[in-house]
Formats: sequence, structure tokens, C-alpha cells
Amino acid sequence: MRALRWTAMAGCFAAGGMAMAAEGPGIDPGTPQIPGTPWKVHDGSRPQPPVVENAGAVEVKPPADAKVLFDGKSLDAWVNSEGKPMWPVKDGGFTASPGMLTTKDKFGPVQVHIEWRVPPGRPVKGQGGGNSGIFLMGLYEVQILQSHDNPTYADGTAGALYGQSPPLVNAIRPQGEWQSYEILFTPPKLDGGKVTEPAVATVLVNGIVVQNARKLIGPTQYRQLAKYPDNHPETGPIALQFHGDPIEFRNIWVRPIAAPN
Repeated sequence: MRALRWTAMAGCFAAGGMAMAAEGPGIDPGTPQIPGTPWKVHDGSRPQPPVVENAGAVEVKPPADAKVLFDGKSLDAWVNSEGKPMWPVKDGGFTASPGMLTTKDKFGPVQVHIEWRVPPGRPVKGQGGGNSGIFLMGLYEVQILQSHDNPTYADGTAGALYGQSPPLVNAIRPQGEWQSYEILFTPPKLDGGKVTEPAVATVLVNGIVVQNARKLIGPTQYRQLAKYPDNHPETGPIALQFHGDPIEFRNIWVRPIAAPN
């Protein structure tokens, strides 16, 4: 399903500062309406998530049964799937660079922990300057964005299921501070590759619930309505997006979630 995965991820590269169409608060993007809502994809009139102040990143050491994806030293668990050089590692973290960082392993239901920050002093406006994303199965993006005091279209705010569901609240700390995501992801249920029940995601930003068992309407798209493919994979990699911005990452681990007994 390589072609499907790259369709989903590549479609998001055009977002934000690279977008050709007018987007942002108060702007009608001229995109399709999201089913079950009065809002269009990237709708600038959709209400901004309320701000919730908090203590910042929740730093959690990998549990004994976790697979460590980044330990502060090595990116051995990853490849740059665009054939470009690996992202640089320094001082216990690594920095987003050209290409798409993709795990060598593939996952189904998972718990993912990741910490990130936008360097202080970098100009940030809307989707530009502080943008990345983490893709579950290489298909479903949880938006990474410096959203503190930086309004954008609601379904592109940090913690959004990009292009579908804005976060319940904006829990991002000021630029230069570390942020943490805890993601619980359940892939769609399949029958012969056809989706019978949608994928579901719960997301905590800095310990605050921003997505609560939210159903996805399909793999992430940019300015298009998401929909499920006719032949969906059972597993897929975790991927980190380069959006032209030097987002820093640290302490990344994943726990595959076993089926209940």
C-alpha cells in the first residue's frame, strides 16, 4: 500500500505557508463540507479551540514493554523514505529536515508518546514557520503546529486530526517550550481490505485531552474530503513530516495495543 500511504502524506505538504489557496481565520476556503458538520475542510469560520493553560510537556519514560523509536542518541528505528539524508541528531534530540522520516516497523493499534518543540525566535504565522505532523499508519495525521498565540483554521490547529476534527482545546505552550503528545490509535476494522468500522484516535496534548475517541472519516487529505480506500492496509509505519520548518523532537516510543482477552 505504498502508493496509498504517499498519497495521504504528500497531500499535506501543500498545507500552511506553502498553500496556494487563501486560508486562515475568517476565510471561506471553497472546500467540501465535512459530513455531519456545518463546516468545510479548513473552514476559517469554524470556532477557534479555547485555550487551556497547563504546565507543559508530560515527560514519560518508555515503559518496559515499549518499542523505543528515539532514545536521544540514535535514529536506527527510522528511514528517510524519500532517500534524503537522515535528520540530524544533537543534544538528545533531532531536527526535522528534508524528506519524510518513517519507522522501519509497521503498527496497528498503538499508544504513541512523542515530545516536540519549535525553536525560540523563529517567525511563525498561521501554518507557516512551526509546522509538522505525525502520521499513524502513514495515513492519519495528528497536526503538529506552534499554536500558542497563533490562530489558523481550526482543523489545522495543534492536536487536530488534520482536515477533519479540531482539538477540543488549545493546550500548546509558548514557542521554545517542549510539548508532548500521547496518542491512542485504533485502525479501522476491515473485511477483505474494505473498511467496516472507522479508525479512532484519542489525543492528549501536554496531558490535556484534545481528541476523545474521535472517529476518522478517512486518511488525511489537504483541501479534500477524506474517504477510505477500497483496499486498506492492516498495519503501517509511523511517519514524521518535514514541512520546511526545523521542528525538534525527543523521547519517542510506541506500545502496540493487544486485543483484549
